[in-house]
Amino acid sequence: MLRGLYDWTMSLAARKSAEWWLAIIAFIESSVFLVPADVLYVPMAIARPDRAYRYALVATVASVLGGIAGWLLGHFAYETIAKPVLEFYGKLDEFEALIPTEGTATGFILLMLVTSGLAHLPPIKVVTILSGVIGVNIWVFIISAIIARGARFWFLAWLLRRYGEPIRHFIEKRLGLIAAAGAAALILLYILYKLLT
Repeated sequence: MLRGLYDWTMSLAARKSAEWWLAIIAFIESSVFLVPADVLYVPMAIARPDRAYRYALVATVASVLGGIAGWLLGHFAYETIAKPVLEFYGKLDEFEALIPTEGTATGFILLMLVTSGLAHLPPIKVVTILSGVIGVNIWVFIISAIIARGARFWFLAWLLRRYGEPIRHFIEKRLGLIAAAGAAALILLYILYKLLT
């Protein structure tokens, strides 16, 4: 099922309506969809490098709006909608394990937004719904989501504009690993900061 979903998402990049599909995928990825918007964004930006930053803007705005929808699902409809979605994707146990103690909630969510924005760890839908469930301030959440999601898409745009097609294979094979290493470094810095303060 997952491979078919991936292939279908990739096929959207060749359509004239690709920009709309990018917005839709980026929106629903942040609350309910399994495949990341990068799968559509990368081939689109390679095909039209002159539009890479425009596509990054579309993906960022749609992703943040989808994040707000995820926050609303978590805050107002966790039991009726969000919980079944998490169960469907097999993410409910992971989700419940991530619920922080009250004193560390906002800092923890901000850290997860950064790691999710860089490396999809944990998946963005988990972070957005969790933010709503624990009641992270919506404005703090929105600003953090703009920074975290925007950084990923704008960095990809810069890479694709600068290096073009050769960077595609690098991005597809290694960027997740590099981003995960960066996210791990951020987590370690956060832990050190908490230990020292």
